[in-house]
Amino acid sequence: MSTLAHTMMTAARSTDSGLAGPGELDRYPFAEAPVTERVGAPVWESAEPELGRVGRRTAGNRGRGLHGQLVQQLGQMIVSGDLGADRPLVPEEIGQRFEVSRTVVRESLRVLEAKGLVSARPNVGTRVRPVSDWNLLDPDIIEWRAFGPQRDDQRRELSELRWTIEPLAARLAAGHGRADVQQRLSDMVEIMGHATAQGDALTYSRADAEFHSLLIQLAGNRMLEHLSGIVSSALHVSGGPVTGCDRPNDASLGHHGRIADALAAGDGAAAEAAMRQLLTVHPEVERVVPAPREH
Repeated sequence: MSTLAHTMMTAARSTDSGLAGPGELDRYPFAEAPVTERVGAPVWESAEPELGRVGRRTAGNRGRGLHGQLVQQLGQMIVSGDLGADRPLVPEEIGQRFEVSRTVVRESLRVLEAKGLVSARPNVGTRVRPVSDWNLLDPDIIEWRAFGPQRDDQRRELSELRWTIEPLAARLAAGHGRADVQQRLSDMVEIMGHATAQGDALTYSRADAEFHSLLIQLAGNRMLEHLSGIVSSALHVSGGPVTGCDRPNDASLGHHGRIADALAAGDGAAAEAAMRQLLTVHPEVERVVPAPREH
């Protein structure tokens, strides 16, 4: 096993057990896994019961502090439909119900406004905006939808979007022969192989996420690179047999290896074909995104 593979697998296991050593997570800045229900979360005591529901998941790297927690809770309630479109949000009421200051409420609402979830207007106040106004490519909104009532739609839409992004990125990446990135891709395949053999899903998922992020960066297209966060979010929230990246298995590992080999050989067509095969390892995907027709 290479030094990189051993280090990454050790870091992943330490993180999973809560015993990560100093600097380990800094070397591999992957998103933390969502945690379960907050302990002691304040209940919104309102005449309308739905306002009392608190989100069941928070993004580990964005939910720290009162400000982050309030953004998560209100965002989840809006995305889940507990706070419907055009619903007024009164800052004073929010502050009282969640026992936070007006400053925390104000800053949280600004974050939600930037995501397109709410709008604030003079003499009207702050109201929830319709889904058509949301920034659906925002990582937080992707996660909130993926763990809410819209989970099936969100995962299907992410899968479809990956079909439009990654095969093209694989083809383009084959024309950009950066030896350091190529080696890093090969390292990720090696790490995934060891993780598969040991049934280490955490290490596999981290190496998988870096593999796809590197591939998009290697494509040399700034606009595609800007969308790499969508792929990372898709891998992070994946919870069912949607693509070949969802769980460690020999078929998925083989496709990743073929992609890396095709990129190293500068064969764009082979890289694109291997990526399409990877994204359709599971039969369910073919019903969602059919393979292109032969002409």
